[in-house]
Amino acid sequence: MTVTAPGRPATAVYRLTAPALPTTPRVARDAVAAWLCAAGHHGLLDTARTLVSDVVTNVVVHTRVPHLWVGAAVTRLGAVVSVWDGDQRGVPRPRRAAEDDTGGRGLFLVEALSHAWGVSWTGGAEPAGKRVWFELRASREGT
Repeated sequence: MTVTAPGRPATAVYRLTAPALPTTPRVARDAVAAWLCAAGHHGLLDTARTLVSDVVTNVVVHTRVPHLWVGAAVTRLGAVVSVWDGDQRGVPRPRRAAEDDTGGRGLFLVEALSHAWGVSWTGGAEPAGKRVWFELRASREGT
């Protein structure tokens, strides 16, 4: 779907529904990379792949949800990528991992490599899950 608001760049909105399996981070990273390539944002690919992998892996490892959703709103200026899950427990936070830890760096990388990021609850007064999102901006249009 493409959405255009007056005075704003056209936005292509994408969404992927996937099972919360160990193979899903690869599928999600490939999907987001394809969406960015379609917009000509080749310069964002490496960062996007890393951050999508980390956020989706967090859902697979730290929740007990059967499915997750990955979405992106892509414009000529960049993209906002979101990962939704149906888990109401816990607030994702970056932490400093010890040198010998094999994990624990995902949200630290999201914080360090994205223009902006955050967590929001979905479902109104009774949360139905959460959404971790991050924004990537092109260094110039189409890159």
